[in-house]
Amino acid sequence: MKGFYSFVLKRSLYLVIVLFATLFITVGLLGPTFDKVLKGSIKDSVTETINQNPKLNSLSPAERNKVITTLMDEQIHNQGLDEPWFSPKRIYNTIFKVMALDLGRTTNTYQSSSGSSSIHDIILERLPRTVLLFGTATVITSAIGIYLGAFVAGREGSIWDKINSAFAVFSSGFPSWWLGMLMIILFAFSLRLFPAISLPQTLPTDPIYVFDLLYHMALPLITLVLIGFGSWSFTVRYFVILILGEDFIRAKRTAGIGERRILYSHALKNAAPPIFTSVALSLASSFGGAILAETVFSWPGMGLLYYEAIGNLDIPVLVGITYLSTLIFVITVFIVDLIYGYLDPRVKVSDGSGSES
Repeated sequence: MKGFYSFVLKRSLYLVIVLFATLFITVGLLGPTFDKVLKGSIKDSVTETINQNPKLNSLSPAERNKVITTLMDEQIHNQGLDEPWFSPKRIYNTIFKVMALDLGRTTNTYQSSSGSSSIHDIILERLPRTVLLFGTATVITSAIGIYLGAFVAGREGSIWDKINSAFAVFSSGFPSWWLGMLMIILFAFSLRLFPAISLPQTLPTDPIYVFDLLYHMALPLITLVLIGFGSWSFTVRYFVILILGEDFIRAKRTAGIGERRILYSHALKNAAPPIFTSVALSLASSFGGAILAETVFSWPGMGLLYYEAIGNLDIPVLVGITYLSTLIFVITVFIVDLIYGYLDPRVKVSDGSGSES
């Protein structure tokens, strides 16, 4: 158990290093642009504060500008914007604060449904929609892929196996945005079964909002499943075929156990760890691939917000979403590592004496 605690500590350290490195590189690449945006945000905030102060209404334009400049210089100094981006004060104000989920405020007109301009609130409002769409798509895709992959693995070389392999190559070669456009043309404009824009028309407080949301989600969900389940079934097929070649499978066949039971109860069960890892990582990495899919269908999630922030050069929003997507991914990898380290005896963890067990 001491070795497992050492394993957890080491993986936790890796997690923090990856998060810091991601933000450090992101802020470093943005460089002067980030500084310009932050200073502009400070100017807007100071100007708004001055305008809302009735005691300063009697000041002349020159005096107001002097007060604004003084307050701006003070905030710029406090946040370390008068220093290089890699200075300790800047690293604390731009990296450590973001790591603590202090994401600041948007520099554009984005607001949450409650009217908040806090990036934290805006992302938290968009995140569940992205989780709903891509989480549902991952579950459905995985379920179809696991069953279909196990089915063709038991019929290696058959016509079904060849069709599945061909479809996997064919479907995985489709860009999501291209297939999304075709789906919109077919199901929205030609057949008129689904709306072209996946933005619900009702308010979250409306009793039918959930049903309206699911209806608008149907078309992007179908598109993601069509793109994903072919490659998933091919991946599961590969893992199951490897297990079917093991000696213990031959022993079970010799013992007279039925092929169907061997396939689904033994081979698929032993292939579960790598399949579970693939499912978890696929779900975590889907947030990074949400930009194009959500933009094509105008799905109001984090991907669409990221796309809009790029167009509006809203650097704080870009940094916040980049960090959150990285955080979700590394936490998923961390959890998978812990499960393997605790349950799988083949995973090498330090026994605390300097050796590997």
